[in-house]
Amino acid sequence: MLPPDTIADLAAELAGAHRDRAVIPRLTARYPDATVEDSYAVQGVWRDQRLAAGYRLVGRKIGLTSKAMQSATGITEPDYGVMFDDTVWENGAVLPFDDFSNVRIEVELAFLLNAPLEGPACTIFDVLRATEYVVPALEVLNSHFELEGRTIVDTIADNAAYGGLVVGGNPTPPDVIDLRWISALLYRNENIEETGVAAGVLNHPATGVAWLANKLHQHGTRLEAGELILAGSFTRPTWISRGDSVLCDYGPMGTISCRFE
Repeated sequence: MLPPDTIADLAAELAGAHRDRAVIPRLTARYPDATVEDSYAVQGVWRDQRLAAGYRLVGRKIGLTSKAMQSATGITEPDYGVMFDDTVWENGAVLPFDDFSNVRIEVELAFLLNAPLEGPACTIFDVLRATEYVVPALEVLNSHFELEGRTIVDTIADNAAYGGLVVGGNPTPPDVIDLRWISALLYRNENIEETGVAAGVLNHPATGVAWLANKLHQHGTRLEAGELILAGSFTRPTWISRGDSVLCDYGPMGTISCRFE
């Protein structure tokens, strides 16, 4: 693994890039032998510093769970990041464009847990039993490392490129709807940009949540009741410019919108 001092320096550099809205050279360009565990260690130092500063962890995001996203990024395995209370917006919100770097939008479903989930043998059935409701969500991607040539090591260290979350639509218990067949139409400035079906996430979006519970077990922790889990995008990311408006229609699960000032 990378030395602890190097991991701490990288976490501080990413925190500075977030503060300054900057894009910095890739971790793997400077440390080509860095591993996935190194990148989770960097993310962990950054996370702990945010917690120490008084921010509250409200959930987790899972990334790169669909073929659409893996094809778009060239990365072939899922990853995860953390979500804090200052990164969640309600339906119809106006988001500050300048708070993000390399701004893109993804279409997802979010699971609100009413019971803990723990690996190493968590299944889709465990996830469905532990879910109070599922709700439409738009994830704002926020990448501080340069995009060209990045690997999963870069993405994980950068908190899985998570920037923010907009939630809305109709919260729905998981036993009253077939989550595999939830579809979405994503519009940017009233023009349709992407379409997708939730089964694109590992054949069922709850499978991504089970993967996360099992992965967290390897890192000595678990998912807790009350956490909101972004299950992964089932469309490719859509690039966003200043002033853009976004609307996503999830059919019976309702619509969700936001605008970037």
